[in-house]
Amino acid sequence: MHAIGVDIGGTKIAVGVVDEAGRILAKVRRDTAADDVASIDRAIADACTELAREHEVGAIGLAAAGFVSPDRSSVLFAPNIAWREYPLAQRVGDLLDVDVPVVVENDANAAGWAEFRFGAAHDATDMIMLTVGTGLGGAVVVDRELVRGKWGVAAEVGHMRVVPGGHYCGCGHEGCWEQYASGSALVRDARQAAVANPDAARRLVELAGGDREDIQGPHVTQAAQEGDPLAIELLATLGRWIGEGAASVAALLDPELFVIGGGVGAAGDLLLLPVRKAYEAQLSALGHRPVAQIELARHGNEAGIVGAADLARR
Repeated sequence: MHAIGVDIGGTKIAVGVVDEAGRILAKVRRDTAADDVASIDRAIADACTELAREHEVGAIGLAAAGFVSPDRSSVLFAPNIAWREYPLAQRVGDLLDVDVPVVVENDANAAGWAEFRFGAAHDATDMIMLTVGTGLGGAVVVDRELVRGKWGVAAEVGHMRVVPGGHYCGCGHEGCWEQYASGSALVRDARQAAVANPDAARRLVELAGGDREDIQGPHVTQAAQEGDPLAIELLATLGRWIGEGAASVAALLDPELFVIGGGVGAAGDLLLLPVRKAYEAQLSALGHRPVAQIELARHGNEAGIVGAADLARR
């Protein structure tokens, strides 16, 4: 049975028809406005209706960046879209021309499930996905089952506090892991480095078009791949934060595998090697236990579509 997966972002949605092997057969995109939830509903319904005309589908999965209700029908809270106790499945379902189940899933859970079923973790039984993007998302699979928790909001690993009194987080607290282990943290540190040490940051500023406030994550990755010492150091710092935090998560869940997803994965070993080094340095009982593998995700930007569709189908 084919299913439709919808990856809902703050400014656009990506929608695809996915077969049972996790392959995307067709895909469309729509622009959206984060503060206009009704327009997001219409865009989702319009895109799904368009794809359903050409493909027979049995379910629709919506990957949403936010806290999803236990019955997978509503978004309780979202940091970047104006969803508060929002019955997303019902609103979209009411606008559809096709009568199929609509299931809402947290976007990191959806991406993690795609990697577990069809990607880097397809041979594993216990996996933790870390989605390193604007924030830090997580997905946990234990004994081949996705862990949602009693209230549907498990695996929000980015909001574990790692630095008391640290950087303010959009969740309302301070010192959350995602304030140090995310693409946003990488950009913040790069811009601060450009102020503190302009000579060392010359290449980064150049890639950003001459304005240090325009430095973005891909600029850091490109400079590091060119051998720029500051950029390499910035990625190593990000990798250390990811690896040390992962060791704390391992103390609780003892996974077989960590999968690192999100845009920073483009840095490859420049990120992955510091992650592995920091993970082992902080892992309890090192030498007396198996060490989890740490690998890069394989599905890239399509993971949310693939995972949401597969979870809806199941």
